[in-house]
Amino acid sequence: MTTQQKVKVQLVRSPIGCQESHRATVRGLGLRKIRSVSELVDTPEVRGMINKISYLVKVL
Repeated sequence: MTTQQKVKVQLVRSPIGCQESHRATVRGLGLRKIRSVSELVDTPEVRGMINKISYLVKVL
């Protein structure tokens, strides 16, 4: 049995005033309000999304 690695992401800045694609990426990661935390499977796709909006989120 393999356990999948998880990564926790927290929204620390508001996506208001950002590009629409960045706002969609925030929603795609499951983040809603500031300081909301989402636990996701650590895949290259998720890492790319986190990298795209790195100025809005913090990896815990």
